[in-house]
Amino acid sequence: MTPAETRAAIPPKTDVTPDLPAEPITEREDGQGSVVSDSTVDSEAVGGGSDQADATLKRRFRWTPRRVDLAVFGGFLLVAVWVTSQIWADPAGRVASLYSSDPAQVQFFLAHSVRVVLHGEFPFFTEQFNYPDGVNLMANTAILALGIPMVPVTLLFGPAVTFVVLVTLALAGTASAWYHVLSRHVVSNRLAAVVGGWFCGFSPAMLSHASWHPNIISQFLLPFIVWRVMVITRSTRPYRDGALLALLVTAQAFINEEILLFTAMGCGIFLIAVVVQRPALWSAAWRPLGKAVATCTVIAGALLAYPLYIQFAGPMAYHGLSDAVRDYGNDIAAYLAPGSPTIGGNQRANVNLAPNYSEENAFFGWSLALIAVGIVLWLRREVLVRALAATAGFYAVLSLGERITWWDRELMVGPWEWLVRLPLLDAVVPTRFGMITSVVVAILLALAIERSRSLPLDPRTLRTLTAGGLVLALLPIAPMPLPMTTRPPVPEFITSDRWRAYVGPDQTLVPIPVPNMGNTHGMRWAAATNLDFKMPGGYFLAPRNGNTGDPGRFGGRPSGIGRLLEEVATTGRTPELNDRQRRRSLDELRHWRAAVLVLPVSQPHSEPLRQTVEQLVGPARQELDVWVWDVRALTDRTA
Repeated sequence: MTPAETRAAIPPKTDVTPDLPAEPITEREDGQGSVVSDSTVDSEAVGGGSDQADATLKRRFRWTPRRVDLAVFGGFLLVAVWVTSQIWADPAGRVASLYSSDPAQVQFFLAHSVRVVLHGEFPFFTEQFNYPDGVNLMANTAILALGIPMVPVTLLFGPAVTFVVLVTLALAGTASAWYHVLSRHVVSNRLAAVVGGWFCGFSPAMLSHASWHPNIISQFLLPFIVWRVMVITRSTRPYRDGALLALLVTAQAFINEEILLFTAMGCGIFLIAVVVQRPALWSAAWRPLGKAVATCTVIAGALLAYPLYIQFAGPMAYHGLSDAVRDYGNDIAAYLAPGSPTIGGNQRANVNLAPNYSEENAFFGWSLALIAVGIVLWLRREVLVRALAATAGFYAVLSLGERITWWDRELMVGPWEWLVRLPLLDAVVPTRFGMITSVVVAILLALAIERSRSLPLDPRTLRTLTAGGLVLALLPIAPMPLPMTTRPPVPEFITSDRWRAYVGPDQTLVPIPVPNMGNTHGMRWAAATNLDFKMPGGYFLAPRNGNTGDPGRFGGRPSGIGRLLEEVATTGRTPELNDRQRRRSLDELRHWRAAVLVLPVSQPHSEPLRQTVEQLVGPARQELDVWVWDVRALTDRTA
């Protein structure tokens, strides 16, 4: 067995590796990224003929490992701020230029976290939207593990500011976490760890979700979960290590369960790939692995038992995703194109290569894709690299979805066709498997930089080749500021609390048009008041027809008045309504216990909307910047 195979036949180095030094050595990087001890630096400074003052200055300002770490973390944070700079300019007035629904939903969930902390509300279900059926928040990624710690920020500055804070910290935190784990347990070269962390935090897949999904890009726990899984394969304290893993798993479950499932699957596939190549490793690993996994299952199962019961069997639980997203898949060509929010990206060129611009989960660009393949071929003798390549390939294939396509031309049926109906996998968006492929590519880049130190090249040539390769691989997909556009402000009628004169505790405020997947402004109104009023409709996943256990769909029960007003808002045409339509609309308003209907004066097609609503409930009255219909007298009547 070659030295490289011996080094790679086991999972990455962890804190239980026996050959770690007993005492910490203060280290820094030399000009090639190599780590050298500070004692060597000091002796070189003094022994080289420098005067005492220069030697003292060098000792005082040397780059210690801690300072290097802080500089890397600060650099990642600055990049994250630059990426989100357009929304930082006006968090409440700017939103992603393509889709505005997901940020409004996240802001609603952040406001719900405030109510959980301040009012002790039930965290896993709410009736504050989709009244009276309510929404199962465990089945809708309510990000409690992010929202609850951010309650002070939400109270002081509002959920719109909290949203951009979360996105910024998610990008920087994910990059920093991967850098930390890679630099401590996988590679000794700091440059290699920086590059790996960079790509984990700022890959095109992460950038594509950054405008909309802070829960998906909040992956700062994943490297620690992966690290602890590797630890338990040869742990001397499996019960303790299993308990630590359980706490990480529980926390990640309240950030995003889908990414947690992907990570668990990836760890399993990686370990299987290692054992297949080196079966003898299993005899030493199965005992500590079994004990730790059993401990993790018991503890995490106990902590998550009730929330998962609510998610899968509680009110408004659904089984399986909406047909609108379950067949989302990447085109093969997506792996060769740069992502839209990058230097080399082109939205028009990426049409049909991904389900939409918020799901560009591949998009490495041709140069990085070829370099990644080249790394695997170069280091193919290493067990670690072959296992990583198998994991990346597995996830890349699954990310193609039920139909494998090349430049939007269908080639064959994909394996996802036979997996999509399995429990848990039926709630997965397949295109997102590509995010795990990105993580594996980041680790391969780090390993390539680390292994390049052994090449028989002079230092200058090695530095030149390394820099050139990184520029070729990463420059075309370097992040750009996320594009934003303005959005309507929350009406003064809401922010000044004028609505409180109309709406009682068991009544609803009905925004016009009724909130749905394509119109979520009303959800932002509610979030701005910390959800002090209830409303019908909204953007969420729920069982079809409101029957618990049905397949999922976006939105609640079909609403006649909701569809009517949505059509008017889209077309700008005022329909002529008959008595039957009026009676059915009043029945729905009574079912919602509506107190007041609110239409912003500046709403697009506000005049046709006003005329339509007046046919249903009578004349409107303008109050501040909205049209208001006080319908309490109508909805209090018995049918």
